This record gives sequence, structure tokens and C-alpha cells, in this order.
Amino acid sequence: MRVGEKEVSERAEIVARYTDLFTRQQLQALREAEDDESDVDEQERLYRLRKTCEAGLIAAELAEREDALENVVLAARVQFQGEELPLRSAQAQLAVLPSYADRDELGALAGDVSATFNDQRLEVVRAAETLEAEVSGVDDPIARTEQEKGISIRDLERALAKASAAAEDVYSRLREEWFDRLLGPEREALPNSYQVAYVRRLSPLESIYSKDKAVPVCMDTLKQLGFDLEAEPNIVLDLDDRPQKSPRACVIPSDPPRVVHLITRAQGGLHDYQAFLHEAGHALHYAGCDPNLPYTFRNISRDHALTEIYSYIVEGISRQPEWHARYFGLSEEEAAKNASATVFMEALLFRRYAAKLQFELDFWGRFADDGGTNDGYASRLTEATGVRYRADGFLADMDAGFYSADYLRAWIRAAQLRSYLEREVGDDWWSSVETGDRLRALFTEGTRPSSEEIAGRIGYDPLDTGPLLSELGA
Repeated sequence: MRVGEKEVSERAEIVARYTDLFTRQQLQALREAEDDESDVDEQERLYRLRKTCEAGLIAAELAEREDALENVVLAARVQFQGEELPLRSAQAQLAVLPSYADRDELGALAGDVSATFNDQRLEVVRAAETLEAEVSGVDDPIARTEQEKGISIRDLERALAKASAAAEDVYSRLREEWFDRLLGPEREALPNSYQVAYVRRLSPLESIYSKDKAVPVCMDTLKQLGFDLEAEPNIVLDLDDRPQKSPRACVIPSDPPRVVHLITRAQGGLHDYQAFLHEAGHALHYAGCDPNLPYTFRNISRDHALTEIYSYIVEGISRQPEWHARYFGLSEEEAAKNASATVFMEALLFRRYAAKLQFELDFWGRFADDGGTNDGYASRLTEATGVRYRADGFLADMDAGFYSADYLRAWIRAAQLRSYLEREVGDDWWSSVETGDRLRALFTEGTRPSSEEIAGRIGYDPLDTGPLLSELGA
């Protein structure tokens, strides 16, 4: 359904076929086994199995409601200039429409349609929170998440707030320069968030970063690191364009390392290259894990902060001026200029996610009292990005399990790893087989380490944002 191969979500029907997979009795048995276990590795394995069982029980309870929500979203249509578009297609169109006014119009129409599902979304969020509190035995959603991730989210937020503030001046300069160049003279001082997909694609530079070059360029980029994706039998590529396919690229690790799906929806522009490289980092991680590891340490993790390190480090190659010069025939000056656009986008996304984490902490901090409101969503994101967000988009923009924290930890860690590679391998780390060898050694560990363990191994404090600020020019 996510990749657009079917029109209707049938999660409830699938869950009903496997009712014996997760049960309360199994959950209790896992708790007892975990409490009795003295071996650290085995205790961690049992903890992850217990959390998976909890998630499975919750999924079974919510499957029908989530199907109902997903299916009304899939069925939703947007009327735009005499044409009827599926909501997902309308959202994807925002990246490619050449007219600023048309993007504003279509974005507002798609936003209006999406907002009609907020009551259903909130109902699912409330039901999920009630179930999570009950099966986990932890009522506070923030405390529960900190326990699962093994970190202090408050400490993370404070470190990120300082970093975001430190990057404000350089971000403001980059924003004005690139908004002018990408959005043109008709742009508002505070553009709508509907314009971000077009900006992120660097659409005016589409002729340079053409759709047809994306796969071969990315394949060759990976070969420089020693990864031959075309010869990798365990990675299944889905690059097709379908009307209901989500525009958000992803990897689905069905049975790592044996079966890993890499899914993108190319539309032309530099974002195609970045999305492919980002997801290739995930795919190589899962396909490169030791097949002898227990399934738990091949595919189950406390969170996604570890695998996001590898997606960011590979995607980060697109910020190297030399990469732009090598593959697109640009002069040194042009390559440096276009690479600065990727730094701008990185700064925009980083500041957006830092603000998103602040909002989500507020949201869950007051959830027991107000049941979930949008207070602070639009103001925080608008102030951080210089892009106007609408308040009723808060639920569609919220990933489960504080995923924003995982992205942000990975941002910090990938910058640390990049700094480490520059020190150990050299400035050409991004095109060196030695980098590939070092990454491959990390991939073999599967999902076992935490993001914070990787920081320690390469000599950094987990909350040291210095390398990230250096990357952002701050």
C-alpha cells in the first residue's frame, strides 16, 4: 500500500490471520525471562522482543482504526484546476509545479483535505497512547520513550536548541540567498511550507540534476566506496512511479541481510540523488549485517537513530563540491555554489526537526491534561525555518515514537563520523574504498549498538554538536 501497488489497506485482515503471534501470556513470559536474565546481551535481546510484543499487541488493537484512517486518506481527492488528484499525488506535485502561485494554491487545497482527517488521526493517537501506557506499565509518554531509547530527550533537546541558535545567522543568510534564487522575485518574505518540496528539489537546477542520471550517478558514487548495488542480490530496488506511491523514499528490511527493499519515487532534481543515497545507506546497513546474528539484532532496534547515521553519511556525499564537479561537469565555482545549496537544505531540515522535537515534547508533556493540541506547532516551526506552517498540519507531521529525536541524534552522529573519516581517511573519504571498508565493519553489527555507543568509539561525547555546526558553516 505504501509503495502504491494496492489501493486499500488490509492491515486488520493480516493481523487477524496471526493472532497467536503476540499475546498477553507471551508478554508476561518475556518480562519474567528478562528479569531473570543476567547476561547483558541476552537481556537486551529479551528487552527488544518484549517491546516488539508490546507493539504487536497495540497494532492488533488498532489495526481496524488505522485501516479506516489510511483508506480514507488513500481515497481522498484534491480538485485542482479542473483535475482530480489523489491526495498523495497532489503532495508529490508540489515538488514539480513551476509556478509559485500554483504551488501555493495546490498546497492550500491539499492541506485543507488532509486536515479533514485530524479528528480520526487524534482518535488513533489517543487510543495508541492509552494502550502503550497499559501494556508497558509506564504512564508518562516522555519517560517511556527515554527508557526505550536509553537517553534523556530533555538533554538532547537542550543541546539541539543551542546548536540551532548558533546556526541562526548563517542559516538566515543562506535562506535569503537560496529562496531568492529558487523561488524568484514573486516569493513572499515568509513563504508557505507548500514551497519546501520545490526548494528541496532545487527545481530551477533540474536540467543539471536530471531524472535520468540519478540512478547511474548514485550507483557509481557507491562503487567509489566499494559497494556495487547492482551486484547486491539482497537489495531489491523499487524505483517505479505510481500515483498512490508515497513521495517519501524508504527502506523496508523484510529479512536482513537476505531481503531488503529500497524504494524511491524519482521526480527529477537533486533531491532524487539525495533520497537515493540516503536510502542506500539504510539498505547497505541492513544487507551488510552478519547473517549469523539473532534476528533480533539483525532487524529490531530500540529506535532508528543507529541506521539513520549510515543514511546521513552516504547522503552527505551530495554536499561535497567535488562530487558536483565530477558527475555534472560543473566548474569549481559552480560546484561550490550548488553544494552550498545542499548545506542550506541541511540547515533548514535540521532547524525544522529541532523545532519539531520541542513541539512534540510540549505536546506529550501536556497530553494527559489536554488530550493533544496544536499549541506551539506553527509558531515554533515558522520561527525556526522562516517558512510559514499551518497549525492544523501538526498531526500529519508527527511520526510515532519521537522519531524526530532519532533523526536529530543521527544528524549529530553522522557529522561526528564524517569528521572522524576526514581525520582517518582524508578529505577524499567520500570516494574512498577505505571508507566503505570501515562502514562495512559497522554494518556487520546489525542493529545491536546504540547511536551513543558509536559516538564513544570514534571519540565523541554523544551531545557534541561541534562537528554538525562546522558542517553547517556555523
